[in-house]
Amino acid sequence: MGILTLGLNHNTAPVSLRERLAFPAERLRQALHALIQLPNVDEVAILSTCNRTELYCGGETQNHEPLIDWIAHEQRLQREEFQPFLYTHTDSETIRHMFRVASGLDSMILGEPQILGQMKSAYQIAAEAGTLGKTLCKLFQHTFAAAKKVRTDTAIGSSPVSVAFAAVGLARRIFDDLGRQTAILIGAGETIELTARHLVENRIGELIIANRTYDKAHALAQQFNGFAICLSELSKHLARADIVVSSTASSLPILGKGSVESAIKARKHKPMFMVDLAVPRDIEPEVEQLRDVYLYTVDDLRNTVEENLRSRQEAAKQAEEIIDVEVAHFLAWLRAQGAIRTIRDFRSQAEAIRDDVLAKAKLALRGGKPPEEALEFLANLLTNKLIHTPSAQLNQAGVFERHDLIAAARELFQLKDGS
Repeated sequence: MGILTLGLNHNTAPVSLRERLAFPAERLRQALHALIQLPNVDEVAILSTCNRTELYCGGETQNHEPLIDWIAHEQRLQREEFQPFLYTHTDSETIRHMFRVASGLDSMILGEPQILGQMKSAYQIAAEAGTLGKTLCKLFQHTFAAAKKVRTDTAIGSSPVSVAFAAVGLARRIFDDLGRQTAILIGAGETIELTARHLVENRIGELIIANRTYDKAHALAQQFNGFAICLSELSKHLARADIVVSSTASSLPILGKGSVESAIKARKHKPMFMVDLAVPRDIEPEVEQLRDVYLYTVDDLRNTVEENLRSRQEAAKQAEEIIDVEVAHFLAWLRAQGAIRTIRDFRSQAEAIRDDVLAKAKLALRGGKPPEEALEFLANLLTNKLIHTPSAQLNQAGVFERHDLIAAARELFQLKDGS
């Protein structure tokens, strides 16, 4: 049975097309049930994220034209709209691809950990839908094990490579326990949302979202169990903030030295950590002159991010070596599956011979034959029956000079020269 990957990702397709090919979670089971009905598709799973949509299929699926036709019909697109952006991987290429994806080596942000959870979700949905068979099930399990080994044995995910992550990483160095701190995030864009996510993952005590448009602040705050304020109310709440992260599109500073100085006095000079991720800046540079304020700009963090990215790139080289080994292990398992039916048939044949000989030995015992004679009869008859067919086939091999078959038999039965 073959294994096929068909898909597109952030490297091959623009976001406008990736959006149109994505499968919402509520449609995945229906899509899986439709896919499994296609000719030569015996197993299937779908991975669909904002950065990629991939079909993993098991069966005689070397011809992927029916899959492309199905995508066009399912997503109401013309083939020419998306086909040039597709890639395919088969067999060992699919195995390597899945291992790399799960390990974060094929992600927009090298080494990001979210993709592993998304792959586990794809596996779970396919398993519940009943569209996984032995091969894909084993491949997913091996994929998760390979990704875990990469993360355990390399530093692929240990260094932050986004300014939002770096900002939260710095906050963790300054404050021992984020669970006792209050954070005010200014803005409601992607960077602020990512910062909020990282803060919540690190169990921030209290989260406040401030934005010029209250509805946007409220919608974002709801996602993270925080609460929203209008930007005009910021000065009233600033003294509560142990952490301030700002990222807006304002052309003028939002926080001046005077307002921050007043907040520090109200806090009785309890330290405040501030990060300005905006360009142009949201926080006046003079704020850095205040005692008990730790102010970082996007440039400060960018240097950290670039250094950490180089570290991840070095770790990625080690990860590729691990994946080489894991691919070889899975291919060995896959090749072994070809012998399973033969092993099962051979065992069944041997067990049938055993049962037949044992029945005859028991009959001899009931007929009064002494136990020792019955055992000798059993041993001789069983030996003769087990070796009869192989011996006859080897004899024929000798007659027709099938030296390859004779050599294979010596290896199979581990016969030493002179034995």
